[in-house]
Amino acid sequence: MDDWLVEQVLVAVELIPAGQVATYGDVAGLVGIGPRQAGTILRHHGAAVPWWRVTNHVGDLPAPLLARARDHWTAEGIVVKANGRGCAITSCRVDPVSWAAEWERALPS
Repeated sequence: MDDWLVEQVLVAVELIPAGQVATYGDVAGLVGIGPRQAGTILRHHGAAVPWWRVTNHVGDLPAPLLARARDHWTAEGIVVKANGRGCAITSCRVDPVSWAAEWERALPS
């Protein structure tokens, strides 16, 4: 995997503010890749970034990740949906404009 691409994804995830989430598609769109590629990068390289702030398009995570994310979400005030499968993404989704501006500034030249 291209180190530069991995770096771009990790920087994007690091810049999601506490208490907010983005989707794999949001991360992918920012970086210029597909959502599955963003997910693969996080799976293999994302342990040191706030991976729990990235969900699928409806705010859900697979059960094993959800179990690990819940404490982080509680600490950050991210509300879990009534069905317990993920977060209430409509209330905590990152502002794409300000997030993209931060990402642009943070990338090395």
